[in-house]
Amino acid sequence: MKFTTSLSSLIALLLASQALAASGNSGSGAAAPASNSDPQKSLELDPKVIATGFANDGQDVPTAGQVASLTSTNNFINFCLTKPDLPITNGLQIKTGSCNPAPMGVIAATTNMPSSKFQFPKNGDTIKSNTPFTIKMAISHLETGFFVNANENYFAAPQFTNAAGDIQGHSHVVVELLTALDQSTPTDPTHFAFFKGLNGKAVNGVLTVDVTDGLPAGAYRLASINTAANHQPVLVAVAQHGSVDDMVYFTITDDGAPAATNVSTNGGNSGSQTSGQGGSGNQNQGNNRGQQQQGNNRGQQQQGNNRNQNQGQRGGFKVKRNSLHRLL
Repeated sequence: MKFTTSLSSLIALLLASQALAASGNSGSGAAAPASNSDPQKSLELDPKVIATGFANDGQDVPTAGQVASLTSTNNFINFCLTKPDLPITNGLQIKTGSCNPAPMGVIAATTNMPSSKFQFPKNGDTIKSNTPFTIKMAISHLETGFFVNANENYFAAPQFTNAAGDIQGHSHVVVELLTALDQSTPTDPTHFAFFKGLNGKAVNGVLTVDVTDGLPAGAYRLASINTAANHQPVLVAVAQHGSVDDMVYFTITDDGAPAATNVSTNGGNSGSQTSGQGGSGNQNQGNNRGQQQQGNNRGQQQQGNNRNQNQGQRGGFKVKRNSLHRLL
């Protein structure tokens, strides 16, 4: 009798435990759909968004000048695990480098590719030193005014567009000091004379920013950096397209007048004294780059100087290849 009672109690206890476990599992099962019902909160990759083309390295038929692409069958969701030496970007500007898991997002159609053009300063302009001036840039197909916190949300979200298909973002302008207008060596991106993020909306399609203290005398280049809201460069639908940014070259002088620093009037062509006779190893008067002539006429037989009327008296002009007038 005691054995029967004990057995009955044991069975009852087991049934109660199973019921409790079932209840717990049922509760967990019911809660799971709630947490996963929003695909933007789910930690699982929805098969509907898998890009099957990512599994192709592009070299089914090897092509000279091309390298095989990285491949993935899960949209590279764990790509940063392949870079254990790098921290996750996590919205920060990490100067030593990082790995960013954020997807690229919405790619702008060819009909919505941004474009910009500086209205001031224009290419070749001269500005007075240490005098305030306003940079003006016209812009199209970029809905400006979308500027997230660059200290906490840098590259932290995909690019997105408005209902018209234009990228929602903002622009920046950067001015770099050059050694000369015809500088041919790359600049150092870590050094610049002026930088400003433009977080406001364009007015009548034009963005402006004041350089309140002006700049010292020198040769400069001004460039735009058009970006999505989270500061990543704008992304467009095709590889072959016109520049989405603009760049101009200008000079700043003490009096605001164009400088003649790119023109030599002390005689000589390419380092040789001509005194109106000979240039680049050819008989001439003035600077004719190998054509017999008088004056400076760049290969046209004539007398006098058809540019500066000096009849060879100055020994010819020495113009740098990429001097200001060539930039215009």
